Amino acid sequence: MPLADIHLMLVSEQAAPNVLPALDAALKPVEAVLCTTAKMAERAADLEPVLRESGVKVSRLSLSNEHDFAKMQDELLSFAAQRDGELIAVNLTGGTKLMALAAQSVAKIAGWRVFYVDVDTDEVSWLDEQVARHALAHQARLRHYLRAYGFQIDGGIERPQPLQRQSDLLRTLIVQVGSLESPLSQLNWLAQQAEDARRLHVDLTPALSDSRSLDTLLRQFAEAGVLQLSGNRISFASEAERTFAKGGWLEEHVFRVITQVTGELGLRDKAAGLQVIDRSGAKNELDVSFLARNRLHVIECKTARMDRPEAPKANDALFKLAEISRRVGGLGTRAMLASYRAVGESERRLAKALRVELVCGPELARLPERIHTWVKR
Repeated sequence: MPLADIHLMLVSEQAAPNVLPALDAALKPVEAVLCTTAKMAERAADLEPVLRESGVKVSRLSLSNEHDFAKMQDELLSFAAQRDGELIAVNLTGGTKLMALAAQSVAKIAGWRVFYVDVDTDEVSWLDEQVARHALAHQARLRHYLRAYGFQIDGGIERPQPLQRQSDLLRTLIVQVGSLESPLSQLNWLAQQAEDARRLHVDLTPALSDSRSLDTLLRQFAEAGVLQLSGNRISFASEAERTFAKGGWLEEHVFRVITQVTGELGLRDKAAGLQVIDRSGAKNELDVSFLARNRLHVIECKTARMDRPEAPKANDALFKLAEISRRVGGLGTRAMLASYRAVGESERRLAKALRVELVCGPELARLPERIHTWVKR
């Protein structure tokens, strides 16, 4: 039996605590009443299609003044009178503190049940009586989760098929972190030149043609089928392989690790190169993303140096990652920067302050272990 036929949801910036109980088989209501203010109208509009697609009827209860406690009480009491005799539960996780206090006070008068979603433990607690906490089922999917925060997915959810011929190359790149930094930077630059010219080929400069370390690296990429080397000309097998050579290989490695640990960590959904669009039409790409314990996890992959004047700064990358993670999945989203290059102590302090996990340089060899710790923390 469900907790109640109707969930009264207090709409706020955090969508997940309202959506997740409604998707749980044991708690799923027949109807969701979105209790919202004018300020949160867009957030309510984001929630509606997600709930409807899950088979939940949706209606709204508008509060005229979120700062007027007595007024909100009166409007909630009026709603209670209209729905007298119906089995209603209030989700107090969202809304402002005043909204929650007003809703809780009316719940006592109307005999509604009251619950709260603990996002740290992924459990529901009933506040109206002493009963066991309920662990939320892991039912959310990336598409629904992101839509609840106002983001659409552009196209499908990409799940790259691992290519066996690239496995040895990826292993070499990860194991030999440090010794390959210079030739990888040169290959990144060459692939970028080809991309800028909209070509699948690029010629080595005289200086680069004499680089033994680059020549060795190019032959390893050629053995993996990424490119062909003929004299001083590099020819990429496709646009996808050019992107792979430019640094996409790290994204591929990270996604392979996520795929390997999916079963043991109970990951619900995962994607690589996910393009998301916000309400304004602005696009952002999530290198690797997945849902674990009903939380969105986002991993940004960087292979370029971030200490050169013309390169994006590590601090900028950290701020951008923290911001986009919060926007697409709320405050509970976890972010990680996987960088082939080491970062300085000041960047590590900033990452800690921004709650961004760092896996850099030699630490990439222990990525499966780091993912385990990160997800279970």
